[in-house]
Amino acid sequence: MERVAHAFWLRSPGHGEVREVPLPEPGADDVVVRALFSGVSRGTETLVFRGGVPESQYATMRAPFQEGEFPGPVKYGYLNVGVVEEGPAALLGRTVFSLYPHQTRFVVPASAVTPVPEAVPAARAVLAGTVETAVNALWDAAPLIGDRIAVIGAGMVGASVAAVLARFPAVRVQLVDADPARAGVAKALGVDFALPEEAAGDCDLVVHASATEAGLARALELLAPEGTVLELSWYGDRRVSLPLGEAFHSRRLVVRSSQVGTVSPARGSRRTFADRLALALELLADPALDALVTGECAFEELPEVLPRLASGELPGLCHRVRYGSADGSA
Repeated sequence: MERVAHAFWLRSPGHGEVREVPLPEPGADDVVVRALFSGVSRGTETLVFRGGVPESQYATMRAPFQEGEFPGPVKYGYLNVGVVEEGPAALLGRTVFSLYPHQTRFVVPASAVTPVPEAVPAARAVLAGTVETAVNALWDAAPLIGDRIAVIGAGMVGASVAAVLARFPAVRVQLVDADPARAGVAKALGVDFALPEEAAGDCDLVVHASATEAGLARALELLAPEGTVLELSWYGDRRVSLPLGEAFHSRRLVVRSSQVGTVSPARGSRRTFADRLALALELLADPALDALVTGECAFEELPEVLPRLASGELPGLCHRVRYGSADGSA
């Protein structure tokens, strides 16, 4: 009997659908995973949904288990938590995280899944990919004890960075966003909040994650002399302008990019991708991170929900997808 599952596919920009897909027979070193939850990476996935990936970045933007090609049809996503139903004894029955798209069941190499620590609920573990981005960003930024830090953009990535920074000793961390409703997220994470015009300056480090030109300009304004902006936003096919005149040179400011596709050079010789992901999952034992999940839908609702996420009709941070039936199908 043929094994089948159901997967979410972007048929064309702005139009998604659930498809029945065949499952390959698992090999000796594979696992069969039944999905429990997946997460919509709001910034990247909604950009993919709108067809906003530049052709020059098609290869760079490929997800690990992507099928199809940009702009579509394509099966895209990378925040999946499920239960191992078949595979090596050490993994059988374990809750695992993988970089797999939205699909009810799937077969991957056992090396492609990471066990979720017992202290981390499966529903929270969908945040692992975003917290991993925060870990890599802070390896790049290397904040020091007592630093004055602003994080601009209280989306999934920015809020995750602020959550990790909240654990650093004696730092001043302020989460900055144009939406005053994000103050509640900052409070839940244990950091201060400010609107852009009210943000505290003289920062040693500003992490920018708002994906707006105004946010990046404000990041430069908040820096102390010789301070650094760590740019986490990805603008897709949009061009942005940056005010590099005035005091940019005399104050010796730095703008540095960071991207999760490579382990930070600061740790690359000593840490693997697996080490970084395992660390992110450990950090998710903190229940404060539940504040990053602000919406949920059933898997079969994704074709109707993703357009609303992409348009901004459904605001919030991480949108969680649940897989509810006994056989894991939609």
